[in-house]
Amino acid sequence: MSGSVQVTQKQQQKLQLHQQLEEKQHYESSYYLSTRSSVSKQAFSTHKTSTKRTYLAMDKDKEVIGYVIPMFRDDVTEEGINYVAMRNLFVREAREAMEVKVEKKTRSKHVRESAERMEFDREWSEFRKKMHPDRLTHPPEFIVKPRGQTVWEGKTVRLHCTVAGWPKPRIAWYKNNVLIDAKAHPEKYTAESTYNMHSLEIKNCDFLDTAQYYVSALNVKGEASSAATVVVKRFQDREEGPFDPKPRKTNFYVIFHGVTFHTSIIDKFEVAFGREGETLSLGCTVIIFPTVKKYQPEVVWYRNSVPLKPSKWVHTHWSGERATLTLTHLNKEDEGMYTLRVNTKSGFDSYSAYVFVKDADVELEGVPVAPLDVRCHDANKDYVVVTWKQPAVEGSSPILGYYIDRCEVGTHHWAQCNDAPVKYARFPVTGLVEGRSYVFRVRAFNNVGVSRPSRISDPVVAMDPSDRARLRAGPLAPWTGVIKFTEEEPTVGVIPGEPTDVVVTEATKSYVVLAWKPPEQRGHEGVMYYIEKCIQGTDTWQRVNTGMPVKSPRFAIFDLAEGKSYNFRVRCCNSAGVGEPSVPTGDTIVGDKLDLPSAPGNPVATRNTDTSVVVTWGASKDVKHLVGYYIESSVTGTDVWMPCNNKPVKQTRFVCHGLTTGSNYVFRVKAVNAAGYSQNSSNSDAVLVQAAISVPASPTNVNLLEAVKDYMVLGWTAPTDNGGADIRGYFVDYRTVKGNIYGKWHEMNQKALTTTSYKAENLKENVFYQFQVRAMNMAGVSKPSLPTASLECKEWTITIPGPPVGLYVMEVRDTSVVVLWEPPVFDGRSPVNGYYLDIKDASAGEEGWKAVHEKTNKGKFMKVTRLTAGTSYVFRVRSQNLVGVGKPSQDLGPILAQTRPGTKEIYVDVDDNGVISMIFECSEMKEGSQFVWFKNYQEITDTSRLTIATQGGKSRAIFNSLSMEDLGTFSCMVTNTEGISSSYILTEEALLRLLDLSHEHKFPVIPFKNEMAMELLEKGCVRFWAQMEKFTSACQVEYVFNDVIIEQGKKYTMKFDKSSGLIELFMDSLEVTDEGTFTFNLVDGKAKGTTSLVLIGDEFRELQRKSEFERAEWVRKQGPHFVEYLGFTVTQECDVLLKCKLGNIKPVTEIIWSKDSIEIAEDDEDAAKIEKKDCDLTFNIGKVGLTVVLDLKDAKIAASERVKSGVTGEQLWLKINEPTEKDKGKYTMDIFDGKDGVKRVLDLTGKDRARVVGGLPDVVAIQEGKSLNLTGNVWGEPAPEVCWVKNDKELVSDDHYKLKFEHGKFASITIAAVTTADSGKYALVVKNKYGKEAGEFTVSVYNPDEESREDKKD
Repeated sequence: MSGSVQVTQKQQQKLQLHQQLEEKQHYESSYYLSTRSSVSKQAFSTHKTSTKRTYLAMDKDKEVIGYVIPMFRDDVTEEGINYVAMRNLFVREAREAMEVKVEKKTRSKHVRESAERMEFDREWSEFRKKMHPDRLTHPPEFIVKPRGQTVWEGKTVRLHCTVAGWPKPRIAWYKNNVLIDAKAHPEKYTAESTYNMHSLEIKNCDFLDTAQYYVSALNVKGEASSAATVVVKRFQDREEGPFDPKPRKTNFYVIFHGVTFHTSIIDKFEVAFGREGETLSLGCTVIIFPTVKKYQPEVVWYRNSVPLKPSKWVHTHWSGERATLTLTHLNKEDEGMYTLRVNTKSGFDSYSAYVFVKDADVELEGVPVAPLDVRCHDANKDYVVVTWKQPAVEGSSPILGYYIDRCEVGTHHWAQCNDAPVKYARFPVTGLVEGRSYVFRVRAFNNVGVSRPSRISDPVVAMDPSDRARLRAGPLAPWTGVIKFTEEEPTVGVIPGEPTDVVVTEATKSYVVLAWKPPEQRGHEGVMYYIEKCIQGTDTWQRVNTGMPVKSPRFAIFDLAEGKSYNFRVRCCNSAGVGEPSVPTGDTIVGDKLDLPSAPGNPVATRNTDTSVVVTWGASKDVKHLVGYYIESSVTGTDVWMPCNNKPVKQTRFVCHGLTTGSNYVFRVKAVNAAGYSQNSSNSDAVLVQAAISVPASPTNVNLLEAVKDYMVLGWTAPTDNGGADIRGYFVDYRTVKGNIYGKWHEMNQKALTTTSYKAENLKENVFYQFQVRAMNMAGVSKPSLPTASLECKEWTITIPGPPVGLYVMEVRDTSVVVLWEPPVFDGRSPVNGYYLDIKDASAGEEGWKAVHEKTNKGKFMKVTRLTAGTSYVFRVRSQNLVGVGKPSQDLGPILAQTRPGTKEIYVDVDDNGVISMIFECSEMKEGSQFVWFKNYQEITDTSRLTIATQGGKSRAIFNSLSMEDLGTFSCMVTNTEGISSSYILTEEALLRLLDLSHEHKFPVIPFKNEMAMELLEKGCVRFWAQMEKFTSACQVEYVFNDVIIEQGKKYTMKFDKSSGLIELFMDSLEVTDEGTFTFNLVDGKAKGTTSLVLIGDEFRELQRKSEFERAEWVRKQGPHFVEYLGFTVTQECDVLLKCKLGNIKPVTEIIWSKDSIEIAEDDEDAAKIEKKDCDLTFNIGKVGLTVVLDLKDAKIAASERVKSGVTGEQLWLKINEPTEKDKGKYTMDIFDGKDGVKRVLDLTGKDRARVVGGLPDVVAIQEGKSLNLTGNVWGEPAPEVCWVKNDKELVSDDHYKLKFEHGKFASITIAAVTTADSGKYALVVKNKYGKEAGEFTVSVYNPDEESREDKKD
């Protein structure tokens, strides 16, 4: 038995040794590497070095701040740093493989293991010999080396190489001996490795990319490297002067070893709109973690994927935290997609948004807007081609052509280049002066007028392209050519040869452009050219430029006949003469060769956001040199088209922003190339501007609410973003967890859940599970939430209730909000008997929680009031049972206390039939939105009490039979909106009022503007009348007296004016039988009305008496009668005058005067005192002995035009017009009738009248912006009334004018921060019963800056 055990142990030991040998083979390369590694403290190289190499850069505080890579050398016998850097990749594996374990063994066991090991070593060495390991592994070798390249600036260059070696070599790329981190600069470099083929792509090359690039290959057997030179040349159209400074190479990165940076962009700029000429700033806040000393990321701004460089139009700023881009003078060229990219060594982060630039207002309505994107091409000594893009808006009529202007740099004189407008968006400008710089601009014109000029082009120098290339060659570009010296015979006096390759590069109906190559034989003095033309079918050649030969191998020929065919040729000339002509170009027909683009395909508009729409269309077919597309929009029902973009876009998809939410739009597209605009596409279908519906966000906060032996209850929070549609349900997934092994996810419910909690059943006790939840709306299912922690399924022993679930809010207003929740899934040991609602400010910490109420709330909702408008709050709810209060629910919020604009409340309406209903309106209905009604915040499903009727954006809840059962809080919520809801509390008082109002509507009463009234008319006639306030033309009136209907006849006369609602009943007289009640009964449809007047008893008898008197008076007035009875008046001469007025007198009427009952005869003395004028009779009795004397300063006052006196009734008066100083004094009035007298004295000396006694200047001069304070001293007894006036208008005390009157003596005025508008005439006006006075002064406000400017002008 022991022998078998020993054999088994030996077999196990052999197996262990065999495994060790396999591990030895696996880690052989690592062991070889570790024996040579500096980490193992062995020699770094077989060659001696004088100094120790250091690869970590440190600051003064011994903090690692970077990793330094040494320069390459031509002959390096020791390992390069690239070898060391890549070799360290294997060190960790080598260390793990070579770990040494210490174990105590017996001598016998050690001898036995040694023998077995020697046997296996022998077997292993034989195996190694068979495998020839030296033949399997070999150092890297370049099969194909990278080749040097020369490219133009802006192009992309790719370096390729093929490397062989085993183990597979690792590749690294270097630029001027600096490691290239392609992952940190993905926008610049792309490094790829496919099997043994490797490549480095350098994108958007610029002058700084001119360098020597190395590729290094490394494996355990050695390393190999190869180099290639890349030369980047500048484009010809980017003009620079010969003395412009060359850019200096800057290393923007410091490689921080072992640090991974995380970048976040917050506070992002949104889609922006600007107008030409304005200044626009874009900015974002950038957070980089961790913060490393002296490290700054590279912040790059892009427009349409092209990096922006600082210029007079573009300013960038990086503060260390915020990146800002400022466009100082917007133009349409600035429109496009702007991207902020933050590059770090660990990667990059970016954010993009579109900037729209609207055209500036035109000076004349109907003219086109300015063209854009003016550029210069193919510049030569006296020639340049100018191109531009057509504007989006042509004006009230199509664009007929363009004018091109030029201006020499350094001057302000613009000269028009073309006399006749050109239709093409391309024009060759000739006649330039060699060596001078020019800028260009373009103007469009139509039938109305000429547009504003475009933004000027970049400067261009008129010079030979070869000279420009030589001037651009900088010292940083490595020399890649060979200089050859040859001896030539002098060529002075030699006629140049003929040009070659003469071709027509452009041909339009306005001009033809020729290009050619200079002759090989031209001497040192240079050549010029003559151009000749010949009409097809003739042999006559005519020189085009007879006046002056051209210097450039380009020339534009104008004034050609459209439709004719021409041949062209070129001759060279110099001081020796004119050379032979070139080979003719061949027949060229003058006409437009570039056709207008075809109309784009049908546009399709789809919803995007509340203010934007995505428009896609089919590309124009067979179009040449497409510039782009313009998109236009129009509100449905109008014919006004507005441009969506002012800069053409080449893609066939565009997002149109700045639209009005809720409006319907149609769109159309047109293409544009150099020849002009295409026809407009067909209009798209109308689209409503609303946010598009998308899948919701993931639910959050999935947690365990209750656990039993075989089930668990889960709860979660609804997604913060519902995707623009209501959440229709949730799906729960689960998986089992055993240690660190996770099972597959399985779906628990096939039918969507409508609540934010779920009872997961049929689970196994003491097994761990993980759960995740997905939300669903009409657009689809969201991504799953984060999985829960591993939850064990075992029964809880908690006695208090769990947290409430499903918190949400309704009716968010400036000062209130309604919070609702669902009861906890787990009640604890006893049922839940109440809830507590907590609140805190969103910015406060955990200590900021406070209870909303003290007593428990039995319901599952609560209205929180007394909130601060504009403040965000967070809510939570705790449940309570007999044991205690449970844990709080998940936080709800932050909720901003702010009433949504346009929010409407529920109102109650009672219609004409007395039907009572509650109405709620919503103007922000979306697709799928519905009205949901609640009572006490429970959804109404029973229709026995309420009937819901919805039409469009209005929902009506109709009470079937309103009673006390309907008391409570009714609320309505609109789904698929941002929480639009409202509520109405129906109290007992409101219910009774509604019932009364309903009864009034069911049984309406005609309202009266005036109830029945009575009045006496002439002849004693009695009029009864009433007036209705609201009625229809169908209204009928019934006249009733003592319950008996009366009809029109001799005694009664009736009138009913239906235009004014006036009802009248006339009676000629009142008799004894007319005592009683008079009534008007009205019927208007189902509405009725009654008004009555009771005439009985003393009131009737008094009315009857007045009627009889009025009738007697009327009879009396049928003959002569007194209109005014006899009276008297006193004249100014103190004569007593008796007078009366008669009526209805005739020539035969006899008038008799009597005195003391004795008739005055015609021959009596008093008869002369009687006068008759028309119906007026007067009797002048004369003076009756009353004497009135008025004295001033003991002197009798004489009557005059200025001083008058008289008697009016029982009043004696004295009137002085325009009083003067002489009128001051004491006035005395003596009244004497011969027996007794009365004397009255009035002192008007003026000593106590109101006056301004001093303190005010005549003129006040004060500087603008200062404060003015003036005080006037006043006097008067009694104390006068005071007011201030400016330009005869009374001033009122306010923030600008402060008026005071203190102690009855001091009146002051203070004017804060005076302006020029405060200049004017002021006055202090005082007044009492003795007089009035004004103290006047003038205030003058001046501006010293304006005065200084006026002085300079003078």
